[in-house]
Amino acid sequence: MSFDQSDKTNLSRRNALKLGLAAGVGLTVFGMNARIVLADEGQVLKVAHPAFDQDWSPLRGGGRTFRWNSIWWASPMYFDSQGNIKPYVFTSWESADNTVWTFKIDPKAVFSDGSKITSADVKGSWEVASMPNTKSQRADQVLSKVKGYAEIAAGSGNELTGVATPDEGTVVVTLAAADPIFFMRLANHIAPITKASQSRGSDGEEIIDWYKPENKPVFSGPFKLTSIDIDAGKITFEPNENFFGQKPKLARIDITSIEDNVTATSLIKSGEFNAHTELVTSTIIQDLGAEFSAGPLIPTSQHFWFNISRAPMDDPKVRQALIMAVDRDGLFKASYPDGPHKKADQILNSVPGADNSGFEAFPYDPAAAKKLLAESSYGGPERLPKILFVGISAPAIQAAAQFIAEQWRQNLGITAVDMKPQQDSYAGPDQNSVQIFRDDVGTRVPDAVSYLTGSIASTSSNAQNKLGGYKNDKVDSALAEAATKAADDPQRVALAQEAQKAFREDWAFIPWYSQAMSRWAIKEVKGLEKNLDWQIAEPWNISIG
Repeated sequence: MSFDQSDKTNLSRRNALKLGLAAGVGLTVFGMNARIVLADEGQVLKVAHPAFDQDWSPLRGGGRTFRWNSIWWASPMYFDSQGNIKPYVFTSWESADNTVWTFKIDPKAVFSDGSKITSADVKGSWEVASMPNTKSQRADQVLSKVKGYAEIAAGSGNELTGVATPDEGTVVVTLAAADPIFFMRLANHIAPITKASQSRGSDGEEIIDWYKPENKPVFSGPFKLTSIDIDAGKITFEPNENFFGQKPKLARIDITSIEDNVTATSLIKSGEFNAHTELVTSTIIQDLGAEFSAGPLIPTSQHFWFNISRAPMDDPKVRQALIMAVDRDGLFKASYPDGPHKKADQILNSVPGADNSGFEAFPYDPAAAKKLLAESSYGGPERLPKILFVGISAPAIQAAAQFIAEQWRQNLGITAVDMKPQQDSYAGPDQNSVQIFRDDVGTRVPDAVSYLTGSIASTSSNAQNKLGGYKNDKVDSALAEAATKAADDPQRVALAQEAQKAFREDWAFIPWYSQAMSRWAIKEVKGLEKNLDWQIAEPWNISIG
């Protein structure tokens, strides 16, 4: 892959003289340097971050800090903001049988100290991301099909035996089963490319705090981490002068923790900050304008998932009544009246097969809902246990959950409802105390099968932990067959659509919205468009004004 190595505009002595005289400043060497610094200072991205995150390791595969992985780490390939796959560290990929894949590394690819990015670094980065103790949220989405991954995940191995490094510029990957879209799975920063000798210890585990400046790490992306103060909530990135791609336009990126959304909004309005990591409020467009949160719809959606193993969700008629009692047009207006997101009727969005999928939207019918509740094993609202929502954190989410609760009160007479912001603490064995999880599902590749496999297949975390061990053989078999079809085979899409229709008949979720990947930046900030992986697609292009 070749990038333009465009140099920063040179400041000639004549131009400096004009500027200096215009400002009434004597032309001295010091004066020229000061003016250069001032010009650079205008190119600072000042980001408000919504929490005091304690862990900024790029290997976690999710969370708020993951939003910034692309600015300091390179990936094998990447998707641009339009969903097109682009080469990056890998310049080519090919497979004759969708089981053995060969990737070539860009010979110009180097770390921030000028050392080459090698196939051993790629393999080591993938292996440390796969280790259970690394606690990556999504390494399995990228690497689960690679030989050796299952053993690493089970704690019985520490090597991806399916990854070979015949030379320093070639990576050969052997999968446990054919995967026609494996190359797409690598086009993200979930398992970014690090210098393996720095991130991974001799025991195979991640070295604690390896990425912090005091440990002298090297970086593969367009920026490098130059300071981090966890307690103060301040982190700074500066350009990687040895980046092998386009020269970054920004002079610096400052990220500062501002927990209160109202305060953050005010500081952005006043000009103290010009961007935000993830600002989720119902009034964001009224407060900061449409352009601040504009962005493409990505294959991610937010819904309210029913734990079908927990009373009263164990009764299908109760589930159906709870869904049909909610005006979902009103639900969306209560939470995002001006966008940027779009009301959802199904799970799939922004992938082939999402349009004309055959999924019939759930109806709003309070009378029918009341009748169903009366016919259920509970006989009516009085005998229902208290219904607990979790994942009710940001203001827009609170507005949505409160709207649902009010609809149930008005239409079904249900009043015993509770809401809590925590979600992770209720996963696994503690899920039996929860009936409804608010959470997102999605895919890091533009593919309906991948989307639904991570959402409703019985093997998915969502099915196991949010849907209470959900399993539907029709769903599983359709998705399993679809996964064997080539990316351009119409049957791949048709089978995924059949799986989603089968899931609909179980009445196991309240659809909410399809997600726009917001810029979260004022209009003067350019080049901050993100991709389907929530990453800034081309961070070297970010500029101010």
